[in-house]
Amino acid sequence: MPQILVDHSAELALDHAALAAELHKAVTEVIDTTLPECKTLFRPAARHTVGDGVSGEALVLVELKILAGRTTAMRAELTARVLEVLRAHLDGPAAIGVQVTELDRDTYRFVHHAGR
Repeated sequence: MPQILVDHSAELALDHAALAAELHKAVTEVIDTTLPECKTLFRPAARHTVGDGVSGEALVLVELKILAGRTTAMRAELTARVLEVLRAHLDGPAAIGVQVTELDRDTYRFVHHAGR
Protein backbone atom coordinates (compact mmCIF):
# COMPACT_ATOMS: atom_id res chain seq x y z
CA MET A 1 0.00 0.00 0.00
CA PRO A 2 2.82 2.45 0.40
CA GLN A 3 2.43 5.56 -1.71
CA ILE A 4 5.57 7.57 -2.33
CA LEU A 5 5.14 11.12 -3.61
CA VAL A 6 8.36 12.71 -4.89
CA ASP A 7 8.18 16.44 -5.58
CA HIS A 8 11.43 17.65 -7.09
CA SER A 9 13.10 20.46 -9.00
CA ALA A 10 12.44 19.85 -12.68
CA GLU A 11 16.09 20.31 -13.64
CA LEU A 12 17.24 17.32 -11.60
CA ALA A 13 18.43 14.49 -13.81
CA LEU A 14 16.74 11.66 -11.96
CA ASP A 15 16.40 8.14 -13.26
CA HIS A 16 12.81 7.77 -12.08
CA ALA A 17 12.62 4.01 -12.71
CA ALA A 18 15.85 3.25 -10.84
CA LEU A 19 14.97 5.58 -7.97
CA ALA A 20 11.48 4.09 -7.59
CA ALA A 21 12.90 0.55 -7.65
CA GLU A 22 15.36 1.37 -4.85
CA LEU A 23 12.73 3.20 -2.80
CA HIS A 24 10.32 0.28 -3.11
CA LYS A 25 13.02 -2.20 -2.09
CA ALA A 26 13.95 -0.10 0.95
CA VAL A 27 10.32 0.18 2.04
CA THR A 28 9.76 -3.59 1.81
CA GLU A 29 12.85 -4.17 3.96
CA VAL A 30 11.47 -2.00 6.78
CA ILE A 31 7.71 -2.58 6.87
CA ASP A 32 5.44 -5.53 6.14
CA THR A 33 4.58 -4.90 2.47
CA THR A 34 5.46 -6.23 -0.97
CA LEU A 35 6.93 -4.66 -4.10
CA PRO A 36 3.64 -4.85 -6.06
CA GLU A 37 1.96 -2.83 -3.30
CA CYS A 38 4.43 0.08 -3.60
CA LYS A 39 3.53 3.03 -5.83
CA THR A 40 5.62 6.11 -6.59
CA LEU A 41 4.51 9.34 -8.24
CA PHE A 42 7.11 11.84 -9.45
CA ARG A 43 6.03 15.47 -9.66
CA PRO A 44 8.67 17.73 -11.20
CA ALA A 45 8.21 21.36 -10.17
CA ALA A 46 9.01 24.03 -12.73
CA ARG A 47 9.94 26.52 -10.01
CA HIS A 48 11.30 26.26 -6.51
CA THR A 49 13.12 28.38 -3.95
CA VAL A 50 15.33 27.24 -1.10
CA GLY A 51 15.93 29.92 1.53
CA ASP A 52 16.66 33.26 -0.13
CA GLY A 53 17.05 31.57 -3.51
CA VAL A 54 20.75 32.41 -3.82
CA SER A 55 22.21 28.95 -3.13
CA GLY A 56 20.89 27.38 -6.33
CA GLU A 57 20.17 24.15 -4.51
CA ALA A 58 17.74 21.74 -6.05
CA LEU A 59 14.79 20.65 -3.93
CA VAL A 60 13.42 17.16 -3.26
CA LEU A 61 10.44 16.60 -0.97
CA VAL A 62 9.24 13.05 -0.35
CA GLU A 63 6.07 11.99 1.40
CA LEU A 64 5.79 8.30 2.15
CA LYS A 65 2.21 7.33 2.98
CA ILE A 66 1.71 4.08 4.88
CA LEU A 67 -1.14 2.51 6.78
CA ALA A 68 -1.28 3.46 10.45
CA GLY A 69 0.06 1.13 13.10
CA ARG A 70 3.82 1.10 12.55
CA THR A 71 6.07 2.06 15.44
CA THR A 72 7.91 5.35 15.65
CA ALA A 73 11.15 3.41 15.23
CA MET A 74 9.90 1.86 11.96
CA ARG A 75 8.80 5.26 10.63
CA ALA A 76 12.17 6.75 11.59
CA GLU A 77 13.96 3.87 9.84
CA LEU A 78 11.86 4.50 6.71
CA THR A 79 12.87 8.17 6.77
CA ALA A 80 16.55 7.25 7.14
CA ARG A 81 16.42 4.69 4.32
CA VAL A 82 14.63 7.09 1.95
CA LEU A 83 17.24 9.78 2.66
CA GLU A 84 20.00 7.26 1.98
CA VAL A 85 18.49 6.26 -1.37
CA LEU A 86 17.91 9.87 -2.41
CA ARG A 87 21.47 10.90 -1.59
CA ALA A 88 22.77 8.07 -3.78
CA HIS A 89 20.75 9.44 -6.74
CA LEU A 90 21.60 13.14 -6.43
CA ASP A 91 24.78 14.43 -8.02
CA GLY A 92 24.57 18.08 -7.02
CA PRO A 93 23.57 20.11 -3.98
CA ALA A 94 19.97 19.65 -2.90
CA ALA A 95 17.70 20.39 0.01
CA ILE A 96 15.90 17.16 0.90
CA GLY A 97 12.82 16.66 3.07
CA VAL A 98 11.22 13.30 3.92
CA GLN A 99 7.97 12.78 5.80
CA VAL A 100 6.30 9.49 6.69
CA THR A 101 2.54 9.96 6.93
CA GLU A 102 0.10 7.42 8.34
CA LEU A 103 -3.23 6.73 6.65
CA ASP A 104 -6.26 5.63 8.63
CA ARG A 105 -6.86 1.92 8.03
CA ASP A 106 -10.63 2.33 8.46
CA THR A 107 -11.07 5.02 5.82
CA TYR A 108 -8.28 4.52 3.26
CA ARG A 109 -9.02 2.54 0.09
CA PHE A 110 -6.96 1.83 -3.02
CA VAL A 111 -8.34 -0.02 -6.04
CA HIS A 112 -7.16 -0.92 -9.52
CA HIS A 113 -9.83 0.41 -11.88
CA ALA A 114 -10.01 -1.49 -15.18
CA GLY A 115 -11.93 1.27 -16.94
CA ARG A 116 -15.33 1.11 -18.60
